[in-house]
Amino acid sequence: MKKTLGFGIIGLGNISEMHAKAIKDMEGCALVAGLARREESAAKFAATYGCKAYTDLDAFLANEDMDIVTIATPSGQHLEGAIAAAKAGKHLVIEKPLEITKERAQQIIDVCQQYGVKLMGIFPSRFHEAPRLVKRAIDEGRFGRIVMADAQIKWFRSQAYYDSGAWRGTWDLDGGGALMNQGIHAIDLMQWFAGDVDEVFGFSATLTHERIEVEDTAVAVLRFKHGGLGVIEGTTSAYPGFLKRVEILGSKGSVVIEEESIVKWQFEDEQPQDQEIRNTFINSTATGGGAADPMAIGFHGHKRLFESFVHSIRSGSPVEIDGPSSLKAVEIIEAIYRSAKSGKKVKLPL
Repeated sequence: MKKTLGFGIIGLGNISEMHAKAIKDMEGCALVAGLARREESAAKFAATYGCKAYTDLDAFLANEDMDIVTIATPSGQHLEGAIAAAKAGKHLVIEKPLEITKERAQQIIDVCQQYGVKLMGIFPSRFHEAPRLVKRAIDEGRFGRIVMADAQIKWFRSQAYYDSGAWRGTWDLDGGGALMNQGIHAIDLMQWFAGDVDEVFGFSATLTHERIEVEDTAVAVLRFKHGGLGVIEGTTSAYPGFLKRVEILGSKGSVVIEEESIVKWQFEDEQPQDQEIRNTFINSTATGGGAADPMAIGFHGHKRLFESFVHSIRSGSPVEIDGPSSLKAVEIIEAIYRSAKSGKKVKLPL
């Protein structure tokens, strides 16, 4: 195994900055290449982060110093880059959503398996300390029976945000609105905590934004495989924007998290560490969480996720957020969209 693993980034928009900063801050890794459609964008990125600039995908993938490709293009363009990178033998880390439909996401999973490369979906919230404490408590059985799980994404995006890129707010490239683009982080956490979803019923609407095809507001009710119930609320029309919130409610304990903070942590079997957890995480969110400004986030979640992926490559251990795991939130959201369109509940898997 090489001493230094090289990263290349496809798509050099806003989120690529988080990728670049995370990679540059990691030991045993180097950012070696960036690919954009426009030459000036690639050159500017390369000058900022000290890597090679590319506008041609084949030339980019021919870089022998590159072992891992991260994909940060608009969501509906993930498939093309992923297939090419997998065929070139590059391991893949792909921004949320893995792709805009289950069918397209499954194609990525299949091609990575076919060419023997590793695949990880980018859900940085799973690597924040508060959600990991929640997951550990669930695995330890501290919640008893989970009876409800709720995800609330009450964010704000201006009209200028949607007007800033022709792909924003389109079905073909964004894949959806308040749920697929913004809400997917909270929805992924909810299903990671509460388990597989059995059926959903949803409503969606475009209430405050113009010139977009997708929803800026949506709600859904859902039933989990284990019988518990849940609610998803997502919007980009709630001024001034609030931190994403996930609630897990059980017969023996309940927890509420807002971004990286724990606002409620209470269990029937109080343990010595519980008060320390409450004290430590009550106000632990240090960023805006993307609630009003998509760039008001830190790169620490991406860094931890990339480090986990590199460890998997070096050790041969399983990927923490593999293809099938990355697919779950996409499938839930796609089911909500189908329900909202048909007016009927939708069973999963699709």
